[in-house]
Amino acid sequence: MLEVRRLSGGYADTTVLRDVSLVVPAGRVVALLGANGAGKTTLLRTLSGLVPPQGGHVFLDGTDVTGWPPYRLAGCGVCHVPEGRGVFPQLSVAENIVLHVPRGGESDAIARTVEAFPTLRDRLEHRAGTLSGGQQQMLALARAYVTEPRLLLLDEVSMGLAPLVVDEIFGFLQRVSTSGTALLLVEQYVPRALAIADYVYILRRGRLAFAGEPSELHDEAVFHHYVGSA
Repeated sequence: MLEVRRLSGGYADTTVLRDVSLVVPAGRVVALLGANGAGKTTLLRTLSGLVPPQGGHVFLDGTDVTGWPPYRLAGCGVCHVPEGRGVFPQLSVAENIVLHVPRGGESDAIARTVEAFPTLRDRLEHRAGTLSGGQQQMLALARAYVTEPRLLLLDEVSMGLAPLVVDEIFGFLQRVSTSGTALLLVEQYVPRALAIADYVYILRRGRLAFAGEPSELHDEAVFHHYVGSA
């Protein structure tokens, strides 16, 4: 579904990504690991159109979408859940959800939200800014989910959350992946990411240091690549 060929990118005169190539097949979970500063967030921002690439190509289903703006990529089913949740704090939970669906689909979107995250059922009329961090992350994921994305780009969705909330979120991600949505997952909890991933890429200083299946990685290799210098 997603194919990245020798992608380079960064900010202004600073190059962060260098010749990155990867594939995210339809309906698969791909974990993107690496130390802080390795370029993981920059890669997701480039793939979602927020950062223009400096070189290389991005393909969706064989179509070259390199440099497309976010709205065009979103129209193709690409959905980016950035680090930090990014909900609209002054709007209610329900309003955050229905903003992202076509007119007439509001009731179904709310129903899908509370089915995915029952915790939000009693908070639909609450302002999103009053939710706990875990509930806000659930809301951010639900907003993406109701758009029926074909590709989810997920940046540290478990960061700073309690273990029980992390369990609920990873259970949700597994269910989404089995429905046919492809996931590219940046995650700090390496064992959790590897547990649901079909493939793994490790970035180191903006370049790929590893590409393969989770079974190919031993604990020492994960530790070396993940907590080593960016």
